[in-house]
Formats: sequence, C-alpha cells, structure tokens
Amino acid sequence: MIEDKNQEKTGLDQLGEFELIKHLTKDFTIQHKSTLKGIGDDAAVLDFKDKKAIISTDLLIEGVHFDLSYMPLKHLGYKSVMVNLSDIYAMNATATQITVSIAVSNRFPLEALEEFYSGVALACEVYKIDLVGGDTTSSTKGMLVSVTVIGEAAEENIVYRSGAKPNDLLVVSGDLGAAYCGLQVLEREKEVFKVNPNNQPDLSPYTYIVERQLKPEARRDVKELLDKLEIRPTSMIDISDGLSSEILHLCDKSEVGCNLFEDKIPLDPTVISACEEFKMDSTLVALSGGEDYELLFTIDQKDFLKIKGNPHFTVVGHMTDKNEGVNLISRSNTKIPITAQGWNSFS
Repeated sequence: MIEDKNQEKTGLDQLGEFELIKHLTKDFTIQHKSTLKGIGDDAAVLDFKDKKAIISTDLLIEGVHFDLSYMPLKHLGYKSVMVNLSDIYAMNATATQITVSIAVSNRFPLEALEEFYSGVALACEVYKIDLVGGDTTSSTKGMLVSVTVIGEAAEENIVYRSGAKPNDLLVVSGDLGAAYCGLQVLEREKEVFKVNPNNQPDLSPYTYIVERQLKPEARRDVKELLDKLEIRPTSMIDISDGLSSEILHLCDKSEVGCNLFEDKIPLDPTVISACEEFKMDSTLVALSGGEDYELLFTIDQKDFLKIKGNPHFTVVGHMTDKNEGVNLISRSNTKIPITAQGWNSFS
C-alpha cells in the first residue's frame, strides 16, 4: 500500500473510543427488517421471528493470519467479513448482520482505520448485510480483528457437517489452490522488496491468484444455485483450511469414509502454471493450501443428473462406509490415505 508520507495523520487519541466508533460507522445503513436496533445503544436488537439464528465468529491476528506489508487495509476489511460469511453460507443460511471489533497499536492513525472500514462497508454493500456493533481498543502487538456474523434460516433448510451417507457424491464449488499460490507470489515479492525497495513487482501475470488471496469472495450464490436445481445438500462445510482437512471434518461428523479422485480436483490454469514455477505439487496445494472459501458438500446420488455439467460445481468423489477410510485415489489409481495437512494456526 503506497502512502503519502507528507499527509498528516490523525492520532486515535484525538477522538476517544465513542467518537471513533461514531466516525467509522457513520455511513453504514440498515438493510434488514430483522435489525431493530444497530449501532448506538448498549447492544443490537434483532428479530428473526420464526427463523433460526446462525452465528459464527473469527479472530484474525497480524503476523499470523495477515501481513500488512502486502495486504492493503481496505482488502483486509473486506476479507475479514468474507471469512465469516463463508461459515454462514456453509450452513445453507443467509447472512444478515455482523459485528466488527478491532485492536490496534499506536502506529495506526485514524486514516488507516478508515481504510479498513471502507473494506468492511464494501462487503456490507455487496453482500447486503448490516453492521450492528463491535468494539475498538488498543493493542501492544499490532492489529487484531474479530468479526461475528449472524444469519438466519428456516430450520428445515439448515445443513450440518453430519448428514453425509455412504454413496453420497462429494461436490466442490469453484476451483482450489489459488489463494495459497497467490500467497507464495506475495511472499516472494516481499523478499525481493527487502533486497531492493525500488523494485516494483509486476503482478499482472498473477492477477487471479493474488486476488484470491487478498480479496476472496464468499459463495453466497451456492445456496441460490442449489435451490434452483432443487438440490438440498446432505452435509456441507467451507474450505478455509484446505480440502483434506474439510473432507476429514465431514467424514468425522457424518461417520463415513470417502474416496476423493485426484484427477477430478478443479484447478485454474494459473494455479497449475504457478505450481510449476514454484516447483509445488498442485494436488498437495489444493489439499493443504486453504483460504479458498469455496463450499464442499455432499448430495444424494439421485441428484447427480441435476448437477452434472454445471460450470459452478465439480463432483470430486463419493462417500463410503466408515471402515473403508478416507482416501485419495491418485491418477495412477493408487489409494492413498488422506491426512489433515491444512492450515493450523497453532503450528
């Protein structure tokens, strides 16, 4: 992010917490009838009437989940919301409200937080959600972001991780591995910049994969697509930690096994070329990379013809009896046990 070094910065201590919150949220508007009271009181008031509330929260820590040397603050605000919306869509639910809490050190002026909240505002506008609360405080360790998202769904439409049955088909939306490849490009350019700060990287060949890392999109459209196809998934999860980890979660909660076919894993051509450039195995990247925020779900075999050939979805395998284990069927038709190798924030 290029900054004007001569531009005067506004210290957060000039506003105080309440004025800061008022300033950062003054342009947010209410879009949902279920939001009876948003920001401005001790708590938000929501009314879902006969629907169930769906709630998820995520914590993002500078140096663990994001690097501000190449992550613009506006992108970070947007991505912080996407990370949470993805969990709601993975429940086959509709996201309606969010709360955003941030802690920052004194190196962040008001203008930096304005950038962050402009990304949050864009996410709210594009995905039609209301910002209804949050908190701001100081930090001695850089920036911390916590977003909670609230959604709604009729009870009969909610999809859990635990509903998959043997012989169900395993389906993924979109393509995999791009976010991890984008991260490798950004990390490489960061090291180049350290050696030569005057070097301006040309990221144009990597536009798709870099955008998948810096500005991912949650798959709000999947619920609508499946409704039109008259398909209700038997189980579902979002792919945030890597395909292998998510498959293991589905299998564990549903008490089934799985056969995943290597040659069916959807890869964008830019991912394949980036893997060749970085000498990475594209299958391993798709299995372990994470941060794709696609949806992984299972459907009954009788729905195969409804989804066959749909450009938004790829059937990548099928569920089996629990005793058969969780396996990758390689291109050479070898059965390889799948282990969790995805993102682990504690490692």
